[in-house]
Amino acid sequence: MPRTLSAPVTVAFDYTRSTGPVLGRFLTGLRDGVVVGARTSEGRVVVPPPEYDPVTNAATTDFVEVASTGTVTSWVWVPEPVKGQPFDRPFAWALVTLDGADVPLLHALDVASPAEVSTGMRVRVRWAEERVGAITDIAGYEPVAGGGDDNDGDGASRLAPLAPQPPSGDPVTGVVTPVELDYLYAASPEESAFYRGLAEGRLLGQRCPTCHKVYIPPRSACPTDGSPTTDEVELPETGTVTTFCIVNVPFLGQKITPPYVSAYVLLDGADIAFLHLILDIPAEEVHMGLRVKAVWKPREEWGTTIENISHFTPTGEPDAAYETYKVHL
Repeated sequence: MPRTLSAPVTVAFDYTRSTGPVLGRFLTGLRDGVVVGARTSEGRVVVPPPEYDPVTNAATTDFVEVASTGTVTSWVWVPEPVKGQPFDRPFAWALVTLDGADVPLLHALDVASPAEVSTGMRVRVRWAEERVGAITDIAGYEPVAGGGDDNDGDGASRLAPLAPQPPSGDPVTGVVTPVELDYLYAASPEESAFYRGLAEGRLLGQRCPTCHKVYIPPRSACPTDGSPTTDEVELPETGTVTTFCIVNVPFLGQKITPPYVSAYVLLDGADIAFLHLILDIPAEEVHMGLRVKAVWKPREEWGTTIENISHFTPTGEPDAAYETYKVHL
């Protein structure tokens, strides 16, 4: 029996959000090299500042600057850092209560071994060389030599209302956070046969022996009655558009200029539709029941992927009757 296929997959996008006036003030402070917190109605100083008072629900207005030194309240050792973490060497995640604050702030602590970490140890913020208004403007915490109380050399912790001062740049109003998920996709034997078929220019599905429904891409078991799908079926390259979406919004990594159509295509003889592009026709002319056929890329570009099919294009046939696909919407 041929071995099943597997491939590494990365799902990534940039998540963009507005910060609002409270978190924006905190991130603007980080960019300018200060840590900003807020005083609640109970007199507690919270870092980062909450947008609303946890007791009164009133909007936060009383901002204060706390020290960049503090005390470790708890920690955990990371012996094997993973991609995207602050350091590429072993380090500790530490909850640090900065001087002047009443709640701890989580960040990485740069030490060589767990023997160098202890609850109650004194640490300071290590600022990033280039700051942009993000939590990564704090490169991490580092131990204070001799357990000193501040890293400004004046012997005093800071806790005072923020006085107006000339801005060093525009306030931070938004952040862009890259989100990425890496995983290994392992295809089932049925899916592996489907992908190998694509490498040969064939569309292979599986039929349920009980209800006789045909699934493409194939399923190991029929979702209708749970029976194992045992019969391989080769399907034609023609089908019908069931439902569709006109894509008008540009996004990062987009390969086609909007507008274009992404549609569910029900191949002739199949009992489930799959998603693909509809091209070679104005987007506004695509409609339910449109008859389409697969357009394959040049053979030298084929692999074990559905992308061997570049897109689907209209066949020129009359539209399919609604009754032929109404149960597949």
